[in-house]
Amino acid sequence: MNPRVAAVQYESPLKLLLTFTNKEVKEFDFSSYLNYPVFEILKDEAYCRKAKVLNGTVVWDEFVDFDPDTLYLESKPVVLARK
Repeated sequence: MNPRVAAVQYESPLKLLLTFTNKEVKEFDFSSYLNYPVFEILKDEAYCRKAKVLNGTVVWDEFVDFDPDTLYLESKPVVLARK
């Protein structure tokens, strides 16, 4: 089983910064999903900013969410600057 989402932050445009339960930080670009009817609402940036974590995945409401495996497998690793 892939790690689940522990934290989410919306990154404009159409990207999510995800922290997974294994401490990996990755960026998920969801622009390619906007042609699917269920995801069309994500064209609204104000709505996108309402992203939250629920049960290990990203949700916006009871109708719009992503499969947690999709989020992990299709996101790209982010290199964080050390302080």
